[in-house]
This record gives sequence, structure tokens and C-alpha cells, in this order.
Amino acid sequence: MKNSYLFIYHLIQFCGHSWIFTNMTARFFSFGKDAFADTFYAMGLVMRLCQSLSALELLHIFLHIEENQLLPRFLQISERLVVLFVVISSQEEVQGKPIVCIVFFLWNVWDVIRYTYNMLLVTGTEFPSLTWINHTFWILVFPLSVLAEGFTIYESLPYFEVFGTYSVKMPFLFDLSIYFPYILKIYLVLLPVGMYFICRHLYLERKTFQKVHKEKKT
Repeated sequence: MKNSYLFIYHLIQFCGHSWIFTNMTARFFSFGKDAFADTFYAMGLVMRLCQSLSALELLHIFLHIEENQLLPRFLQISERLVVLFVVISSQEEVQGKPIVCIVFFLWNVWDVIRYTYNMLLVTGTEFPSLTWINHTFWILVFPLSVLAEGFTIYESLPYFEVFGTYSVKMPFLFDLSIYFPYILKIYLVLLPVGMYFICRHLYLERKTFQKVHKEKKT
């Protein structure tokens, strides 16, 4: 029952991310750089559905449905949700920037591999080449995606400053105001810290995979 549920979950995510990746690639070859401008409008809904659904993975770990460490997964999921829902979705001026297309591409190219691997793993099927790619590809893609996320936040700062989105003044007991661009700047500083914990977790996973692979050979 558990394996059937996980297989269906990974299959849904694989289909969603494959659809986004395929459409982004087709649009780029058809329209070139013009495809960057409306990437969010064309792919945003499916991307938001996929990323929202990924929050279930925290529940999987908490309920021991899936074996993984909670903190690195929480950091990775929350990082994407912040960039997608708080930054990109709230600022229409950011949605048409090329960096959004780059972020979506990096997220999807990794997730297509990751969910394919997880889906087959649940069925007990293993392809050595896919396993190696799953445990190696992040070395290139993940740091680039974090860099792209940071640049997206940086690009959005002027719009948050001008429009005052999420900035709140509370003139009740205290003359307190929350200036959201400051929060984003703090988040930018903390982003590399989160990246370190996630990379460390992925590195240890890769190290375990290499050890098991060597033992199987001997």
C-alpha cells in the first residue's frame, strides 16, 4: 500500500515536471529568446501545483512513509516555495524576466531525473547509469539553481520597495513596521547557509551510494 502510494506520487510529479520541461524546451526552440517573457504565464500554474504537492514529502518523512532527513528536505522545499509564491507570483514585473525561465529550467531538469529515480526505486528497479546521474547531477545543477534563486530575489527587491508588497505598518501598541525588502535581504544572506546543509546531505547520500556500489562490485 505504501509503495503504491509513493509510486503514484512520484509518477504525478514526474508527469508534471516532464510536461513543464518538454514545453519549455519546445517553446525555446520555436520562439527563441521571446519564450522567456511568458514562461511564468505558460508554465506557472503547473509549476505551482508541483511545488505545492512537494510539501507532502515532509509529511512522508515525518510519518516514516519515506526514509530521508527532514531538515535538508524542508530547506529545499521551503526555499522553492518562497521564491515561487512569495517573490515571483507576487510581482508581475519579475514574472517576465529571463531569470524566471532559468530557475524553472534548473528545477525541472533535476526533478525529472530525481522523480524518475524515486519512482523506479519504489518498484525495486535500478538502472546503474540513472542512479549515478541522480547522485551526481546535483553537484552542477543545485548550486546553479540556488544562485538563480538568489538573483531572482535580488531582481525583485526594487519592486518590493516601490509597491510595498508584504510591508506592514502596525500603529497599535508599538509604532512597529515590517519592511519586507529587509526580510528578503536577510533571506539572501541565509540562502548559502541552507545550501550548505542541503549539499552536505546530498554529498553524504552520494558517498553512501559509492560505498554500496563498491561493495556490490567486490
